[in-house]
Amino acid sequence: MSPAPPHPSRPRARRAALAALAALALAAPATPVAAAPRAAHVPQAALPAAAALQEVMFVGNNWDGTADVIRARGDYARLGRINVVPDRAQRLREIYLNPIRLAFFLGIRQGPGEGHDQLVDDMYTTPDGSALVVSRPSFADVVSIDLATGALRWRFPVSGYRSDHMAVSPDGTRVAVSASTGNTVHVLDIRTGQQLGSFSTGDKPHENIFTDGGRYLWNMSIGEVNTDLDAPWLDWTKGDRRITVADTTTFQVVKVIDMRSRLDAAGRQDLSDAVRPAVFTPDGSKLYFQVSFFNGLVEYDVASDRITRVATLPKNPATSEDRTTWVNDSRHHGLSVSPDGSRLCVAGTMDDYATVVDRATLRQGTLVPASKPYWATVSGDGQDCVISESGADQVTAINFATGQKVTSVPVGDHPQRVRIGHLPLGWTPPAG
Repeated sequence: MSPAPPHPSRPRARRAALAALAALALAAPATPVAAAPRAAHVPQAALPAAAALQEVMFVGNNWDGTADVIRARGDYARLGRINVVPDRAQRLREIYLNPIRLAFFLGIRQGPGEGHDQLVDDMYTTPDGSALVVSRPSFADVVSIDLATGALRWRFPVSGYRSDHMAVSPDGTRVAVSASTGNTVHVLDIRTGQQLGSFSTGDKPHENIFTDGGRYLWNMSIGEVNTDLDAPWLDWTKGDRRITVADTTTFQVVKVIDMRSRLDAAGRQDLSDAVRPAVFTPDGSKLYFQVSFFNGLVEYDVASDRITRVATLPKNPATSEDRTTWVNDSRHHGLSVSPDGSRLCVAGTMDDYATVVDRATLRQGTLVPASKPYWATVSGDGQDCVISESGADQVTAINFATGQKVTSVPVGDHPQRVRIGHLPLGWTPPAG
């Protein structure tokens, strides 16, 4: 990958209240980036062997502060539930004693939280299956939860006042997290919580993807999504949105991609350049992504550095055309690709459906009704797309080959991220 010079940031504006909060955040001392005390390290020899692990799915129930564990294929039966905020009382005491942190905490509740605290955004298991690493937006941190006891192993406060999407390296040893108000991505040792490195991003870093066997990390910043300045002519107020590509050895930025110029060159000046969920094809040659306010997806050719196709998907006639009513500027939010790269699965969030798209033609299949689907991932056997229905408190599996619904499984309050993970065979959830 050849380095490219960063593009200059575009002008940005904020409503007065948000601007004041941002100024306070910049002026305030940075939160110490250090892991909190944790349980004693378990010698590697004493950990379960890989053969003793089972593949499962974790469903983050954002408003509950829990993660449901379900089977990763077949009937997707629920196996248990984990409390990911065992330290909730302590964190709330800290927040309420700090006026600046409290202002951001309440801002998250009324903004992206839709009146609720955001207690779990993303999660991955450690390679040995003994702990679950979770980003908690309202608490502005990443924690490791012992899956046998439910206790905290370590805690990492991110820069700024909100943590967001994560990604795990292909070997499972490193986890990257977006600090969305700190415009930073932290890369941590997944076992210890120690920071290995970090790099700066555009405004409001969001999605993270490791590529090239873990050599590079792509971050997509989405800009300001919590204002009502959503008219197309006010798009310039949303801030500096870009893809930042960093080397994971040096943590130096090697390339910055501003999709504004690429979209304009493709004749799509009407589309936002805020890249939301994104997936690479298995060979890494194409990137598919969703953008703010758009019912569809965009195809980007990595080698030629250009937009090659755009697919517009159906609108739900019952969906309001008032863009200020769309949650966090996202009309569609959730995208996955089948293991063979032939099909894409799209969560049509505000349009209340999910669909499987043929990648060769970019034509959608059956529109499967779903209540505010917020994420899409791939089942353990690769046969199904699994979406989280945040409006119905369930996850639903859709077969990639047929495009038809397989089953739905009830989970906790407002499920969002769904991730594959591993647990010891015979695992039972911690008491309490």
